[in-house]
Amino acid sequence: MDPIHSQPRQQSQVQQGFQPNFNCYEAFPATSPPEPQFFNPPQPGFQQGNPASGIEVNEMNYIPVNDPNQQQPTSQTQASQPYYYYQPQTSQNPNPATNGNFGYQPSMRSIPNHQIPGIQHQQSLPEHMDSHMMQQIPHSAIIQNNHQQKRKEIYRYIAPHELYSCSWSVRPDSKFRLAVGSFIEEYNNKISIVQLKEDHGDFATVCTFDHPYPSTKIMFIPDPKGIYPDLLATTGDYLRLWKLGGHNGASLEVMLNNNRTSDYCAPLTSSDWNETDLSLIGTSSIDTTCTIWQIETGQAIGNTARAIEGTVKTQLIAHDKEVYDIAFSKLATGREIFASVGADGSVRMFDLRHMEYSTIVFEEPNRKPLLRLAWNKSDHNYLATFARGSNEAYILDVRVPSMPIATLQNHSASISGIAWAPHSPVHICTAGDDSQALIWDLHNMPRPIEDPILAYAAGGAINHVDWSNLYTDWISICYGRSLELLRV
Repeated sequence: MDPIHSQPRQQSQVQQGFQPNFNCYEAFPATSPPEPQFFNPPQPGFQQGNPASGIEVNEMNYIPVNDPNQQQPTSQTQASQPYYYYQPQTSQNPNPATNGNFGYQPSMRSIPNHQIPGIQHQQSLPEHMDSHMMQQIPHSAIIQNNHQQKRKEIYRYIAPHELYSCSWSVRPDSKFRLAVGSFIEEYNNKISIVQLKEDHGDFATVCTFDHPYPSTKIMFIPDPKGIYPDLLATTGDYLRLWKLGGHNGASLEVMLNNNRTSDYCAPLTSSDWNETDLSLIGTSSIDTTCTIWQIETGQAIGNTARAIEGTVKTQLIAHDKEVYDIAFSKLATGREIFASVGADGSVRMFDLRHMEYSTIVFEEPNRKPLLRLAWNKSDHNYLATFARGSNEAYILDVRVPSMPIATLQNHSASISGIAWAPHSPVHICTAGDDSQALIWDLHNMPRPIEDPILAYAAGGAINHVDWSNLYTDWISICYGRSLELLRV
């Protein structure tokens, strides 16, 4: 019996009296799009900035494409997806350093922020200013500038086990706090809350707690004002909400299951927390459905705090095969529209106000399963996705369905993650099994995007990438047992 597709579970933690009530709707059948246009894939290798973009590149850290003197690193391969939709790996990557809990590798020099459109930066001194003019600058400002220059650009946390999922906290009172999930091919797995102590240059483990099976998605509550309880959502066999803090560091508040009539469950492949309406969480499952949960977040009323609860708002048959990801869009009011991708190779959009139909935005030309999708956080008409076993990422415009508006092709192995810049509509990061994290500038769309503006070589196949919403010049990646924070 498959331990993932049929998992006997105890239901004692589910709230008593929970009665799901939902209707199922089947989406319209897919239609084939016109033949897309593809560009010739570039040769594998480390990337440098596009000369036309004006980005300066440190030649000691960045190796131009097709450099005959540069050899590609090799190492053992690693899984980049949970084992119930595992992808065969093809790339060879260098082994990560494992000395201690923290390491610093000067293998990436950050691009000056003033050279990237849309990225905020601290003004530096003009070159024509002499020492007499500098005396007019407050001493505290010079000290702060020196501190910024000395600040490291890569921080690493080494876990005792393989890592797969990761999430940034957005609470202002928890600076540089992240949650990481283990990838252990057995029932008992771990979730760790770690926090970077920038003054000391290393990570501190806030707490670690058990989690059944590898967590396919981890999300802190998107509450930048810090007015709601400090919650963490995870998916695996079920959707679980954890409350952080207290004596044990974290406690399970509720486990949500929409199939109480069976002792078996269909694993959840992903989830998304609506940033506009924090009471909505969407989950995707291998049983072809998406479920939208109505969550009672337990916000305090007077001196009484309500318990955290959850009920099914709606469930629908979203795809013809397994659904691998779901993401809410900020189109319209920001709470009704979401999209999903799945094993049938399609991207579909849904509106909670009109659940009787869906819109097929894109279908992969070879009907390869699409694994992940991400909405542009500034221009909500754009989203990105990629297929299983593919080294290409598609940029889609929902106003022009069926055809990708751009295709990013510089990876030499399968892509495993995508993340849009939260503060710029034209920058996106892709990561893959070729150990590379690439940052792209898309302002030339719909003209072809040939090269990234920044490339970072990790110590192994990258399983996850995330761009911090709160600290917009930091990106996190997971590979092997390492979590790395990269300053861009």
